[in-house]
Order: sequence, then C-alpha cells, then structure tokens
Amino acid sequence: MGEWDHQAGRGPAITTHDQLPDEFADLVELMDEAPEGGVDPLLRTARRRRGLIVAAIVIAVVLVATGGYTGWALTAPPPVPVVQTQDPSVPRPAAAALALPAQGASAIAVTGADEYLGPATGAPWATSGTDDPRPIASISKLITALVILDAKPLADADDPGPTIWFDKAAHDLYDKYYVMGATIAAMPIGSSMSERDALATMLIPSACNYAEAVSTWAFGSQSGFLDATRRWLGANGLTGTTIVEPTGISPRNSSTPSDLMKIGALAAAQPTIEKIAATSSLSLPGPGFMANTNDLLGSDGVTGLKTGNLGAGNFNLLYTASLDVGAAQPLSVTGVLLGGATHDAVNRDVVALLDSIRAGFRTVPLATAGQPVGSFTTPWGSRARMVIAENASIFTWSDTPITRTMTTRTPTAYEDDEVIGSITWTAGPNTTSVPIEIEGTIAPPTEWWRLTHPLELGAE
Repeated sequence: MGEWDHQAGRGPAITTHDQLPDEFADLVELMDEAPEGGVDPLLRTARRRRGLIVAAIVIAVVLVATGGYTGWALTAPPPVPVVQTQDPSVPRPAAAALALPAQGASAIAVTGADEYLGPATGAPWATSGTDDPRPIASISKLITALVILDAKPLADADDPGPTIWFDKAAHDLYDKYYVMGATIAAMPIGSSMSERDALATMLIPSACNYAEAVSTWAFGSQSGFLDATRRWLGANGLTGTTIVEPTGISPRNSSTPSDLMKIGALAAAQPTIEKIAATSSLSLPGPGFMANTNDLLGSDGVTGLKTGNLGAGNFNLLYTASLDVGAAQPLSVTGVLLGGATHDAVNRDVVALLDSIRAGFRTVPLATAGQPVGSFTTPWGSRARMVIAENASIFTWSDTPITRTMTTRTPTAYEDDEVIGSITWTAGPNTTSVPIEIEGTIAPPTEWWRLTHPLELGAE
C-alpha cells in the first residue's frame, strides 16, 4: 500500500481497478456499469435472468399449444354439407275425351284394363242416347244363330255339324225375301250344306232365306223357333229384347243397347259364331262368293260381329274389337250403335270412339335426366346438385292420378355420379322408378379454412 497523505488526512489515492483488492473488483465493475439512477446492479441482473426464463416458458407453451391446435384443425371432421330438396312437380294428365256417337244410342264395354277403367260388371262402361228398345234389323240373325246353337251345338269352331238338305219349301224362301227386298243367297232345290256353313251364309252376307230355313230345320217350325227364342231370352235376362221372326226384317225385332251388350258378349264367347263373324268373305257351292256386311272387319281393331239396317235412320252395328293401346295385353271391346243415319256414318262414329279410347291411353313424361331435385352446400363454398339420373315416363289411362315418392340417403363420398336414392311414380297398376345421383363433387375444405374456422369444425 502507498503512504498516507498527512497533509490531507487521507491515505494514498487509488486510480485504477487494478489497484483494488481482488474481492472488490467485480463489484466495482458492476458499479461502473450502473446507470445514473443508481439501480442495484445485482438486482438488475436477477431481473434480466428471470425475464429470460419467463419468455422461454411462454414461447415453449405457445409452441406446444400451436402445434396441437394445428393438428386438430387439420384433422377434425368438417361440418356435414347442408341438404335442400325440391320435389319435382307431378303431371296431371287431362281426361280422355271419349268420342261417343251423337247419333242414335250407343254403349261400350272394355275389359283388360280393370285397374284403369274399373272391373267389368256386365253393365256398359260408357253410353250415349237412351236405353230404350230400338229396331235391330239383321242383328236379329245373331240371336237366331245363338238360339240354334243352343239347341244344335257344334263341338268346336271348325266342327261342320250335321248336314241340312234344302227342299222346295226352303228354296221358295229365296223368292219370298227377294220380293221383300231383303238380302238373300242362292239355295238350289235338293242342295245341302253343313250346319256351320249354313250359319255362315246366314251371318256373313246376312242372307234372310238361310236364317228362316236353318231356324225351321232346328226347331221344326217357326213357332217352335220363336218359343225357343223367348225361353233363351228369358234365361239370359234379356228382358229388353223382342224377337218376332228370325231375320230382323220386321221392325218389331228390337232391343236395348244394354241388352245388346250382353248379346254381343254371348256371341263373342261362342266359338263358332266368333270365328264366322270374324270372316271377311267366303265361297261355298250354291251361294258362291259372299262378302261380310261388316266392312270394318280387320281395320281399327274390329273383329266382329253383325250389322243391321232397315234404311235411312236405322243403321246398326254390334261389334267387337281388340285394341292395342300399349298395355301388356290388348283390350277387348264390345260395343253397339243403334239408329245411325247411314252405314258410313255408323262406321265413322265407331272408328272415332275406338280411336278416342286408344288416345286416352298414353305415356306421360315425368322427368328428364339431369333434372335437379336438391342441392348440397358447405360453409367453405363447395356445392353440388342432387339430380334425376335418367329420363322417366309412365303409361297410364286418361286422368288416372299419378303419385310420387322420393327417398334419399346420406352420401358416403359426395362425388359426381354417386347414387344417393331414387324417385318412384305410380299410376294405376304401373310404377316407374329411377335413381337419384350427385352432379358435381363436394371438395374438402382447404387447410387455411380449417385453421381459421375452429368453431365450425367437428360440428355434426
């Protein structure tokens, strides 16, 4: 150590750190570094160290927390797309406009479409005019044939049956009906014919002399025939029908449209008559070539049965028809028109009515492929449509109501063309069903959307 300064009363001056004792060197350095405020350098160092520790802890916590949120946000299930459905409209077909004849009186029955038209009850399905008795002219011959076959049945449609010989009395009928202006066919004396051919000659060209000759042969006399006819009419409940002779030349031979519908059904169910009535022409020894008076045969589905006329204002047709309307099986029709103005007018009205029935059966369009029935939307902006996958239509009659049922399920992938349900329409006995599929694809949310929409993730 230096010497004390006696004049100043103090020891020697210390001018450098190197002159301080070692134990005070660090302290002096800390004091030299202290700011003018005089903060304790030891305290300041402690604070610095504590701040660094806290900052490190916070950073560590944030880093740990941020890593966990990111992992959750990137893997949490996104919200399910919102589904909105819209049922397609159901067509309402217009009612069929039946072209019922304006002239005379008519009735018609249809079988084979019970689901549309109602079950067959024996009553006419549609009518026009009154059900009063009217002259039926040569439709009488159809009744005559039914009564004869009831007494002299044939085994089947092609069975010729017994032979009928025509004597002079039978031959004289040719002259009788010729004078009356009726339809006749040659019947030479001593000629013969099978029962089936005689019935065909009576029905196809409507020969009056054969009607009387064969009915007399079957019952021995005309009174015997008329007695049998009355019994037959009563047995079949045909109370509106009157027969006074076998040909129909008398206007007193009359019937109602409703009775004739029953007679038509009986004739169509009789194999021999059904086949004869469907024959457009034939040629036999004696009568020669004969054409059917029902010239609608083979056109517009007409298959039979019998014409009849007594002149202007009294043209009649009892008919059967088979209508192909697009159903599984053709429809069977029995109809009658009495009191037509002319033969051609009757034909036109019958054809118009049959055509209107055909037109009433139709294929109704229901939907087209790609038609939207709903949509999928997402909070992140991805969209897709729910569409009908195929064209759809249904076969129906007139204004038969059409109903619709649509079922869907939750998609698995929300991808284009994924089938997610079906739609079914029903009309009468028919149903049509087509798939419903997704048009478009729901894209997954982006990572940024996931990270910035935590409250929407995981929502069901």
